[in-house]
Amino acid sequence: MKVAVIGAGVVGTATAYELALDGHEVHVFERRSTVAEETSFASGALVAAGWTAPWSQPERRLRMPWSSSADGLKLARIPRVGEWRWLWRWLQAGHGARQAAHHMQSHQLMRYSQERLLAMTEERGLDHDRSQGMLVLWRSARAADEARPALQQLKELGIAHRELSADQARALEPALHPDTPLHGAVELAGDAAANCREFALAIRAQAQHLGCRFAFDTVVQAIEPRVEAKGVALRLSPSKQTAEASSAPENETQTFDAVVVCAGVQSARLLQPLGLRLPLQSVHSHSLSAAVREPLDAPTSAVLDARHGVSIARLGQRIRVAGGSEFGSVPGQLSKAALRQLYDVLNDWFPGAVRLGGPRGSIQEWHGAQATLPDGPPLLGATRHTGVWLNVGHGPAGWSMACGTARVLADQLAGRDTDIDVGGCSPQRYGL
Repeated sequence: MKVAVIGAGVVGTATAYELALDGHEVHVFERRSTVAEETSFASGALVAAGWTAPWSQPERRLRMPWSSSADGLKLARIPRVGEWRWLWRWLQAGHGARQAAHHMQSHQLMRYSQERLLAMTEERGLDHDRSQGMLVLWRSARAADEARPALQQLKELGIAHRELSADQARALEPALHPDTPLHGAVELAGDAAANCREFALAIRAQAQHLGCRFAFDTVVQAIEPRVEAKGVALRLSPSKQTAEASSAPENETQTFDAVVVCAGVQSARLLQPLGLRLPLQSVHSHSLSAAVREPLDAPTSAVLDARHGVSIARLGQRIRVAGGSEFGSVPGQLSKAALRQLYDVLNDWFPGAVRLGGPRGSIQEWHGAQATLPDGPPLLGATRHTGVWLNVGHGPAGWSMACGTARVLADQLAGRDTDIDVGGCSPQRYGL
């Protein structure tokens, strides 16, 4: 089949690779100048199955703009009238049996994705920074008690883990600051952290080797299913910068047998004219990346502060600190409060681990918009429009699910049984 993939973040690039591996003629369209330029650029590095478990709170909460609490979804401003409905649905999905079912589906995808990431890395000899093993840190006995529902979920899902005392945790991560209270930890096995952007660049090269074509600086203006003539047309135009710098045609239409939408928060705009209303909202997360100052003061792999939901991961000679979730943030505007929390958590656990200044010091502060659905699992599969497929809405777990959802989508498009049950990800749950 001739297949188009819209979006070249890590999800879109991995999807293109899997489709090309199956022998399809694949074309990728991306509005940026290369892969992983937006949400995938400096996202949290965690890929361990289970890291998104409710470690600090059993139910979802909202935090008002003036709140200093570290729990829940932070409102960067008072929501608009139409946004309250999404937030209400998000809160309701975080209760009881529904929350458990959503977490189960997401964790199954993350575990499958972790396995697929390892297989792709080894089969293709990919070179990207990664590390094994992860610790979820509890600062107090109360935090350990609050994590019991998360531990039960991991047990039910068969995700390998073990509880550790404070001394056992410090033996695995000797650089943990001795003055920071530590009650205990949970160890998650297997691949724990990996560099999302490095992987995306590496798998893009593999996809191109298989014949996949990437069209960068290209904006998809519209998706046009053609029922009688069969196929799906894409109306394309060069990005504004490209159009101003060249004599490229303003618009072009290409037709494909199928189109896979992996365009993150832009997906809703593309699909709305087709009557496919995706309940996607942007939730912003922040990160900072810096060079390791002294290896003995840095983590050997990855830790997650359960109280604050902040991860600290070792990626080669750099440290990536990520966390926070803000609703209603201004695109391109970093939150000083969110960044301050990242610096504080890093200083709590690994003071002096990174170079923050001086001639050899450099630090990258970043935030990105995560395309988030109110109930959790992504939308994965065919829509009611023939030839229009979705792989969107991964929320904070886009990198953790990318390789798994890519393989599932390729198997679905080929009409094969998938390796895992993804019934909870069907677009039909939203009438799509």
